Amino acid sequence: MELRHLQHFVAVAEDQHFTRAAERLMVSQSGLSSSIRSLERELRAPLFVRTTRRVTLTEAGRALLTEAERILAQVRAAQDAVAAVQGVLRGTLSVGTEQCIAGVPVARLLAAFRGRHPDVEIQLRQAGSGALAEDVAAGRLDLAFAVTTRADTEQLRCLPLTSEPMAVLCHPSHRLATGGPVTPDELGGEAFVDFHPDWGPRRTTDAAFAAAGVHRTVALEVNDVHSLLDLVEEGLGIAVVPRHFAHKRPVLPVLPLKADTDTPYETVAMLPPPEATSPAARALMSLLDGAQNGLSRP
Repeated sequence: MELRHLQHFVAVAEDQHFTRAAERLMVSQSGLSSSIRSLERELRAPLFVRTTRRVTLTEAGRALLTEAERILAQVRAAQDAVAAVQGVLRGTLSVGTEQCIAGVPVARLLAAFRGRHPDVEIQLRQAGSGALAEDVAAGRLDLAFAVTTRADTEQLRCLPLTSEPMAVLCHPSHRLATGGPVTPDELGGEAFVDFHPDWGPRRTTDAAFAAAGVHRTVALEVNDVHSLLDLVEEGLGIAVVPRHFAHKRPVLPVLPLKADTDTPYETVAMLPPPEATSPAARALMSLLDGAQNGLSRP
């Protein structure tokens, strides 16, 4: 099995089209088709279902895609490691992050990294913590700053960065606005504004209410922090968020969430195993850990 066959296979899987994949790879369509057929013969299984408009993965193709992405990521890491030994940090640094992640000044961190390593192309993807964990484990991202979603595996390790309590935000006229800490039991009948279930704050809140045995209704679901704060400010619901979100909208009352079980919002750096971590990812983590160029964790 040749690496170029895997590269061709991944490109077709991503584009779901032979012509577009061939153009992106700068190879002929006949050569790309021949490469895929060679891979299918070697594996003794069809990898794509072909139609006149697009191609889709077979079950065998889906199984191969996960391994192919991981293998290609390890090859890139090996190439970058050799370049790093020679004194050159190059290649691509693919970073994932949730919005408004605690403990990591992402923009400043990446700007400082670019200043030190101008030959490295930086790619940034914003998504929920669940999707980011999958992308790091599959080799599609070098690392991600996210919220703990699961225990470490052979393909993913999580390095703790910060931890903070959750708090409740409500409209100034809400019945709870002038009170103190509240429990999930006291909030059971409220309408909630919250994020998509893949987001770290939503996962943390769901875990706290599940542990308390309290059902809650998420009436308004959003995918960005400012929309959430706008909806709460208009009195359309309350929100349970990491405490640092409150600084973005000082007009909203902030009430500590008092839960029976400790369910903090824990920010982590998600990385592949040490042997598969790219030199660029290690350099970025070193920059964060060393608080260089004025970078520091809140």
